[in-house]
Amino acid sequence: MSLLTLKNVSKIYGELKALDDVSIHVDRGEWIAIMGPSGSGKSTMMNIIGCMDKPTMGEVLMDGVDISKESSKKLTEIRRDKIGLIFQQFHMVNYLTAVENVMVSQYYHSMPEEAEALEALSRVGLRDRARHLPSQLSGGEQQRVCVARALINHPELILADEPTGNLDEANENIVLDLFSQLHEEGTTLIVVTHDTEVAKAAQRVIVLDHGRVAMETNNAHAGSAKASSFL
Repeated sequence: MSLLTLKNVSKIYGELKALDDVSIHVDRGEWIAIMGPSGSGKSTMMNIIGCMDKPTMGEVLMDGVDISKESSKKLTEIRRDKIGLIFQQFHMVNYLTAVENVMVSQYYHSMPEEAEALEALSRVGLRDRARHLPSQLSGGEQQRVCVARALINHPELILADEPTGNLDEANENIVLDLFSQLHEEGTTLIVVTHDTEVAKAAQRVIVLDHGRVAMETNNAHAGSAKASSFL
């Protein structure tokens, strides 16, 4: 069953078509990697899927409901209730501890609960770093806090933008292991990445080029090797 469907979606800025008649579907529980060179439309697609922007044309169906014409307020509610966001740059609040950064996400969803936030940090192996500020955490630890923050409200969809872009190999493997656990539990994952090793972990790879779907394959390992020619 599809969780997300884009039908003939275009996003136009003046003369530029950032997305050009894109149609994709994402089944519930599926793990998708989106690849492509800089300027291919990856970030634009992420912003539309993540309810941070709306298409110029086309439909965006989530749970069968077209959200492409919804108000900004409604899109904020959908993002809050259904989507967990993970960014390359972490976007942690510098003066809050790790557990407080996780609780910020709870605040916008329902009610902050420290015990639940601590449990989320335990899941990513950071219970003992809960009282540390971002400046006291490594890049890999900060990204794992961001994973905990994305998970705290039990989203239907995890949307990650270059989640391993600032990580060394060891921390990249830790994050990918966490994603694998989430996938096994039935969470839907969409990961935007330049990294073919990250793409290999996904079930399906979609490659964008000049705003269009240039290639799509269910063979993630073979797909990532082919996709490298686009990077």
